[in-house]
Amino acid sequence: MFSFITSLFPTSYFPPAWLTLDGNPLESFLQGLAGACGISVLCSLMRVHLFLEEESWSNKTKKDTSSHQSRAQSGLVGRIQFFFVTGILAVVGSRVASLVVLEFSLRAVSAWVTAGPESRNFLQQLLVQSQFSLGCALTASLHFLHEGAPQRWLCQLLAAALSWFLARQTSHLLHHVMTLYKLHSSQRYCGICIGLLSSGRCLLPMLCRSLIITFCVAVIASISIINQQFLSATEALRFWTPLTICYTLLVVYMQEEQHRLPSSQAVLNTVTVRLGGLMVLMLTVGRWADVFHILICFLGEASCLLPTVDLLDAASSQNEEYLKTQHHCELWRQHKGHPK
Repeated sequence: MFSFITSLFPTSYFPPAWLTLDGNPLESFLQGLAGACGISVLCSLMRVHLFLEEESWSNKTKKDTSSHQSRAQSGLVGRIQFFFVTGILAVVGSRVASLVVLEFSLRAVSAWVTAGPESRNFLQQLLVQSQFSLGCALTASLHFLHEGAPQRWLCQLLAAALSWFLARQTSHLLHHVMTLYKLHSSQRYCGICIGLLSSGRCLLPMLCRSLIITFCVAVIASISIINQQFLSATEALRFWTPLTICYTLLVVYMQEEQHRLPSSQAVLNTVTVRLGGLMVLMLTVGRWADVFHILICFLGEASCLLPTVDLLDAASSQNEEYLKTQHHCELWRQHKGHPK
């Protein structure tokens, strides 16, 4: 229907093909909505996890850590940010979304291998950094799984509705925990707060397992989507070889940068460098549509990371407290084992 309407007008009045959506506008919007809901679920659960960690540390050390407590965006600003991310994910094509997924997966595996003793801080930072990549992973997976379906828009409508429901539930959970957790956990008459009090430490491992499963499916979908663009194995090899080499070197460089800079600044620098490298690579082996969509990805990453800088700062401060506690415990064990 959309193509029929646009065919009635002169083509000179419309933008070139690389400025338009690569699919049905309704399907693109539903995919973007599902991706934005996935980002919302991740952010809400991360804020719940950090809130529980802060409460645990404040109870152990008898200190007030309210200055580090993160606050979710609410009201009009939060809704604008949500629908802005939805629009960005809808405009970004499945090809560039697949490239973002593959690049993030390569960087995450490399960072996990080299994390070492900082794995606790690494996991929390990686979850925050994965927001826009998670949205791209969901959109690429939906594009791949529903490709060729007779009622594709209906399948994606169901997926978007389920994602919206999960996002609303996690948002209500975050609001409940932020306002009533202290009271309910002390009085012990709320099932939700008692459950978080007893098993809240399992929240971060659950998020990590969920993201691993999501990105494993998305990597398979991304490889299939990108390979559909090539007519021969020679074209595919000419594309994959520089992509793999460049991003392997880039990942090693950014791992060294993250040890020298504060966590929030290192994350923002990482996003700028990796998307800039991807854009330069697309200028050589890609298409103008890819370059345009990567420029849009800069806006998507910024709209996800800038409102959640407090999560990075809170995770970094908690990691410092955790390392100090571990150091004191080690000193106490050494002193106990070697009395004067």
